Amino acid sequence: MSGESLAGAQGHGIDTNRLNEYAAQIKQMVDAGVQIGIVIGGGNIFRGLSGASEGFDRVKGDQMGMLATVINSLALSSALEAIGQPAKVLTAIGMFPIGEPYSKWKAIETIENGGVAIISCGTGNPYFTTDTGSALRAIEIEAEVMMKGTRVDGVYTADPEKDPNAVKFNEISYDEVLARGLKVMDLTATALCKENKMPIYVFNMDIPGNLKRALDDEPVGTLVTL
Repeated sequence: MSGESLAGAQGHGIDTNRLNEYAAQIKQMVDAGVQIGIVIGGGNIFRGLSGASEGFDRVKGDQMGMLATVINSLALSSALEAIGQPAKVLTAIGMFPIGEPYSKWKAIETIENGGVAIISCGTGNPYFTTDTGSALRAIEIEAEVMMKGTRVDGVYTADPEKDPNAVKFNEISYDEVLARGLKVMDLTATALCKENKMPIYVFNMDIPGNLKRALDDEPVGTLVTL
């Protein structure tokens, strides 16, 4: 999930209406029997790479970004629990009692017991994006698909927010994404998914009901696969 999208119309911080919309979509799918693990970004609060460009030490900037993902994870877990959906925050960096230390088995146990595993801090290491953290966790917990919920409704030939002539793909291969230099995810994340045959589905999470539509195989996004 995009941290930036959590900011909603206000452009920064956490928009509670957007947060609650996300929580409702997630609970709807858990109620339908879908098992969900979530990795959420922190771009609505702080981006390590942006901080580095403004003079921050890169390692410390990335660590600040990891902490931003924890804030978003706590907010999402609170919103889910408020509507009766159990959730557990797991952190790649030791942070008890804010969250439990992440492990594959703790995440799977949470999911199999009907909870939502919210996995924060990315990979726990600097120089890796949340996209890479998402790819890694999807592979680790043996997910069937990695759903990239963002503010764009799929993968395009160019940035649709900047180029009105951009054309959307319904399906595209990892190799074509890499060859075209498309900004689906960073190169490390895309390569990791390719090597482990983890399909990626990119869709607009900001439209209420889109998560269900995507999981019902309605064409609301782009599938990235072999």
